[in-house]
Amino acid sequence: MPIISPHVRHNYLAIAVAVVASMLIMAVWYTLFLDVWLKGIGRDRVWMAGNGVSQVLQCATALLAAGLLATCISSFVQHSGPQTAARGMKVAAGLWLGCVLPIHATETVFEVRSYALFAVNAGFWLLAMLLMGAILGAWKKAGSRK
Repeated sequence: MPIISPHVRHNYLAIAVAVVASMLIMAVWYTLFLDVWLKGIGRDRVWMAGNGVSQVLQCATALLAAGLLATCISSFVQHSGPQTAARGMKVAAGLWLGCVLPIHATETVFEVRSYALFAVNAGFWLLAMLLMGAILGAWKKAGSRK
């Protein structure tokens, strides 16, 4: 069985838009919950201002990860039936429930992190994935059969 199905026809513009949308949601979400997030990771705004971490590397990693996730959601949407926004959101919710939630839950309990941090991080991914799923499900590639 081939890894890439010949029946999957990715719309790379839709994937790019989904990635940008998730990055915008990330900026808003973590701005709204910045203090909760910082407290949850045991840091403060002073640390954040001068932590020496490359923001270019952070953003590049986030973009790549969102791109891979959007491509995965796109594949699952196309394999699951007619391509619609509702199906995209259902696929995204299923992937979040089956993959993202268990990973974050396991990390939270073993790292002895707060449930507030868990809610911020897992909540962001649920919202971002639902938005990506809606975009990828609704936006069909020109000439696609589904």
